[in-house]
Amino acid sequence: MTSASSNKDREALIDAVLDHVSQLKAGEVATYGEIGAAVGCGPRQVGRIMREYGSETPWWRVVRADGTSAVADKARPHWRADGLPLKENGVDLKKLTL
Repeated sequence: MTSASSNKDREALIDAVLDHVSQLKAGEVATYGEIGAAVGCGPRQVGRIMREYGSETPWWRVVRADGTSAVADKARPHWRADGLPLKENGVDLKKLTL
């Protein structure tokens, strides 16, 4: 794979992740793993992309598999505004899926 095609593939992956996150509506969340499965990469890649490029998306709607977030303090007001069921340090995914 050439560097140009590698960069093109990376840009396509970044676009796919950001597009997927941008489509999440209020009251919806997705885990890093769910997004990765949808776009064809691993959850860590999703996390890296979100950290570097995700500030213009509804980033608070992306959580870890257990519903927590490393930035829960910053995300909590957004979660409340979205009407999401909360637990101590994240979104209560069990209540969300009921």
